[in-house]
Parts: sequence; C-alpha cells; structure tokens
Amino acid sequence: MDCDSQRRNKARKDALTIFSQALGGVEAGKAVRRHLRLEGDHLFLDYPVVPFSHFRRCIVIGAGKASAAMGKAVEDVLGERIEKGRIIVKYGHTHPLSRIHLTEAGHPIPDAQGVAGASAILKMVQRAGPDYLIIALFSGGGSALLPLPIEGISLEDKRDTISGLLNCGATIHEINTIRKHLSGIKGGRLAKAAYPSRLIALILSDVVGDDLDVIASGPTVPDPSTFADCLNIVSKYDLGKRIPPSIMALLKRGLSGNTPETPKPGEPIFEKTENRIIGSNSEALSAAKATSERLGYRTLVLSSTIQGDTREAARFHAAIAREIHRTGNPIPPPACILSGGETTVKVTGNGMGGRNQEFTLQAALEIAGCGPLVMLSAGTDGTDGPTDAAGAVADDITVSRAHAMGMEPMRHLDNNDAYPFFKVLDDLVITGPTDTNVMDLRIALAP
Repeated sequence: MDCDSQRRNKARKDALTIFSQALGGVEAGKAVRRHLRLEGDHLFLDYPVVPFSHFRRCIVIGAGKASAAMGKAVEDVLGERIEKGRIIVKYGHTHPLSRIHLTEAGHPIPDAQGVAGASAILKMVQRAGPDYLIIALFSGGGSALLPLPIEGISLEDKRDTISGLLNCGATIHEINTIRKHLSGIKGGRLAKAAYPSRLIALILSDVVGDDLDVIASGPTVPDPSTFADCLNIVSKYDLGKRIPPSIMALLKRGLSGNTPETPKPGEPIFEKTENRIIGSNSEALSAAKATSERLGYRTLVLSSTIQGDTREAARFHAAIAREIHRTGNPIPPPACILSGGETTVKVTGNGMGGRNQEFTLQAALEIAGCGPLVMLSAGTDGTDGPTDAAGAVADDITVSRAHAMGMEPMRHLDNNDAYPFFKVLDDLVITGPTDTNVMDLRIALAP
C-alpha cells in the first residue's frame, strides 16, 4: 500500500472517530444531568430554583428525537417525585421509562400517533394548577412529533404544507414559523395552557443560532413571528397554489385579525416559565475539536451556523480542503476543518438521500484526484432525510471508485439520489438513534 493510500485510510477512520466522539459530547442524558440535580429538598438548574416541597405534584412532558434519553435522565434525578408524564419520540428512538408514558410517532411528517400524544400532553398541563411543577423536555424533531392542528385544519393539509416547504428548500426557521401558526400547542401555546403552573423547559438545540422560539417550534416560548411572516414565506417560494386552500384561508384570516395570533413576548403567561438550552452544535464542535487535536490534527472550526444550499456549502468546504493540501493555508497539514449548522436541499429529482449525503457527494466531485483528502457530513440525530443513514464519507478516489463500478456521480446528484450511490460504495455513515440532535457536523481532513 502506497503512502497516499495509508494516509487516506487512516483519515477515513479518524473522521468517523471524530464524529462519534462529538456525539458523545452532546448525549442528551448527560446534558440533562449536567444542568439538573436534586440536593435534599432543593431542585437545582445550575443554581437553586425552589424547594421541591413548594409543589404538590411534578409532571414531565416533552417531544423530540432525543427526548426519551432526556426523560430517562430526569427520572434518574427526581425518581418518585414525578407523579406522571408523557413524551413523544420518533419511532425507534425509545428508552425504558418507569413514570413517564412514551408515545412513538411519525417524523419528519407527523401522523395520528403524534396528534394523540400532543392532545394528551395539552390536556395534562391544562389540568395542572399553581402548585404544580412541570418539566418540559424538547429536542430536534419536536415540531413534527408534537402535531396538534389548529381548529379547522386537518392533519393531512398540515402534512402537505410541511412537505411542500421541505422540498422547496425552506429553512427550518421558515418552516417552523408556519408550523407555529397552524398549531394548537406550538408557538407558546403550551406555556399558555400550563399557566399558572411553574414550567421549566430543558432544550437541546437543533437550529442555527439556538433561537428558542424555533426549536421544536417553541411550545413554551413567546413567538415574535406573525401571520404576515407566514404569507411572506409562502410568496417567497411561490407556494400559494400548492398549499391546501384551508391553510391559505387560515393564514389570510390571521392577517386580517380574524384568527388569534400566537402568544407574544411580554405577555404575563410567560412569567412562570423558564427555558434553558442544555446542549447545542457548538458543544458538539468542541468535542470534535478536542478529538481531532488528540489524533494529531491542527484544527480549525469554521462556524456552527453554516446554512444555505448544501451543494454550495460542499463546494466551499472542498475548496478549503484543496487549498490546505496545495499551499498549507489557512492551516498546514495534518489539518482538520470542522463546521456545523444545517443546510437545505431543493428537491428536483425522485431519488433517495438527504442533505448530508448530497453534501458529501458534491464534495467528492470537488476533491476528486486532488490528493488524500477526506470529507464527512452527517446528522447528529443519526438520520439524514428519509433514510437510515446519518450521512456519508468520501475521499479523493470516491469518484474513480464509482466509475469503476459503473456509477455516474453527477447522475445520482442531479436525481437527489445519493443514498444508493454511497450504499454501493459502503460509504454511508450509519449510527442508529444517537440520543442527541444538534444539527449536522461536517469534517474535512487533509492528512
């Protein structure tokens, strides 16, 4: 085996190790235990909150792909002090819970199980009183897993709307702005239903900028967005004729003031609510950086807020990797470039894949034949699009290997069909449920 092959193979293994260790740094249960603890009768959230004896009952609610792991940690901390609870997770993302009921539901497209679970959570908090402590646990995926269409809207119409937004390349901020205005529980409406109970929300961020009102569509957070914002998003992506008439009618009624807005900042219903982010993409990048440096790489973190078209992001990352290999700038090899955030894909084909697999396929084309370079992009939740892969890994000979196996990379890219491409090459990154969800990580190695 020549030197380039040895460096390339080691770098591929290193990229997977860096990604794995980054996941461990933001595991949801660990994040809860870092921030929430009970000492005697006092509940601590990094600082004393109140004596537990002030509350007659404690209930736990939540939704998200990592919320079962969060619920298990809360049970470990509070034990029998929890009277009851309900958490909604994506199918298969479960943990054994003793005092909290677990509902499995559809993601990214909501289903009837999610509606039933959301309705049960809303009724549970509505029955609570001022002497209740409600602990809410939210992670990425909470928007789809907590579906409760507002009166006059069907689940099918809501699904069609969200599918249209996902396929047109809308950002998560834009998608969740509309979700909040179609929901009976999001956009601060859960906090409104819980008032005057004491509500503490522990949140694992999966959105760029860690905006509280966007994570899980902000069930416990004031909503600064409006029906006018929703209609601007519809216009931006020319969705007016593709969104169900019932949805368009609701948005127009809201604009004219005939449908109530979501609860806004400054409303008294939020006085007894506290929202705390306990894990984010920045923490995952910190864990990745520590691992890459331990493996001997000079490491540069670009940003935790990379957004935009995934192919453009891939071209940018690949250009940096090529420059490092060619000139030693901005850092000399052995070098590791890290970034986080969440890109988007405009779906024009009928293939199978996700934004991370598409990023990696575009990157493979950009670094083809440029020397031993490795690129990995993967979702920290273990899921990329409607596939069982978190993402994929590629190097400078990925394209030539594909050609030798009779595959044309550009054809797969144009058809949004990266999954079968990397499956044939055995280059998918498959983790299964990861017990976390803090957007995506991208790793570029120049050994």
